[in-house]
Amino acid sequence: MTIQMFEKPLGMRDDFPFIAKKKAELRAKGTSIMQGAGYDLLQTPTLEYYETIGKISAIPDNALFKLLDSQGETLVLRPDMTSPIARVAASKLLKEKMPVRLGYYSNVFRAQKREGGRPAEFEQMGVELIGDDSLYADAEVIILASNILNQLNVKSGRVVIGHTQLLQLILRDFGLDDDQIEVVRAALVSKNGVRFEQLANELIGDTEKAASFKQLIITSSLEDWKPYIDFSNSEQTAFYEEMLKLQTIIQRNGLAEAITYDLSFTSHMTYYTGLVFEIYGAGSGFPLGNGGRYDGLMKQFGLHVGATGFGLRVDRLLEVMPPDKEEEQHILILFDEASEEQAHEQAQQLRESGARATLQYAPAVHALEEFTALFSEVRRLEGAKNG
Repeated sequence: MTIQMFEKPLGMRDDFPFIAKKKAELRAKGTSIMQGAGYDLLQTPTLEYYETIGKISAIPDNALFKLLDSQGETLVLRPDMTSPIARVAASKLLKEKMPVRLGYYSNVFRAQKREGGRPAEFEQMGVELIGDDSLYADAEVIILASNILNQLNVKSGRVVIGHTQLLQLILRDFGLDDDQIEVVRAALVSKNGVRFEQLANELIGDTEKAASFKQLIITSSLEDWKPYIDFSNSEQTAFYEEMLKLQTIIQRNGLAEAITYDLSFTSHMTYYTGLVFEIYGAGSGFPLGNGGRYDGLMKQFGLHVGATGFGLRVDRLLEVMPPDKEEEQHILILFDEASEEQAHEQAQQLRESGARATLQYAPAVHALEEFTALFSEVRRLEGAKNG
């Protein structure tokens, strides 16, 4: 197969200047919000060992970009940020400072199928709160994610919350074994309601029980969860009571209308072990991000502590953020050989005053009318005398 000069690898994209500028602004604002909430920024390597991050990340093996280093070790381009940050947090440097709050803005890489049409490289920003196993930590990251959406002016930002362990226990109460639970979970992850209803008919024998099972996917409040909770089971009761406390904290922070409690919600990231959530905003049919508790992942690095966090997709945030109300002033200074010194002086004055100014030698421009149309103001200094 011949590779054309202007083609890019599958799933890779170019960021043209307008998008690159918007991403830079988003990065500055997002990281400032995270730091303001007490999170220190961290950067991990683009390449990680397959035997650690590759296998632990919960990203399917066929979605990993793999390569060999000079010693024959298999490496991967990082497929997520939670696993590398968990690796760093388990080091002696950070282990002694827990709880530790870490934020990031980084690229991640996931290979796509040819017909997928999705990016194979994209930026994520988010936080990880490691060393705190309390519901207050879960509340903190959910509130922070909501605050970021609000400060980015994302309309109708909302969070859908579920609980993986509680859902697992309830599915067992319906008589499902581990293999059947995994099949049901796959249908829930893909949000395939037709498949879920089909499984209800196939796996749940009792008609009344099957009808109750089907109602799982329309739960939207903690009150809707109550019929499924076995209050004689101490574990289920404890999970449910924690969710009620979480709801109280969220309501006190003015987010009651932005939260949906969906008992059937579960994540494709298999390392989540407790509360999980997904983040949405008006204007996108895809989640803007996701998060949850991943205590089990920390154990794989030999660290028996609680951990929770979230990640936001930068490309999807850009889609739903409102456009700038005012176009930025951008001044073009066209000069010729005689006016070069004057042009530099004028540009320096404009930049010192906070304006954006571009210097351009006029004879080098071949399509002058089209070029000058890109600027809000054009100043021509041709023929000006030095001094």
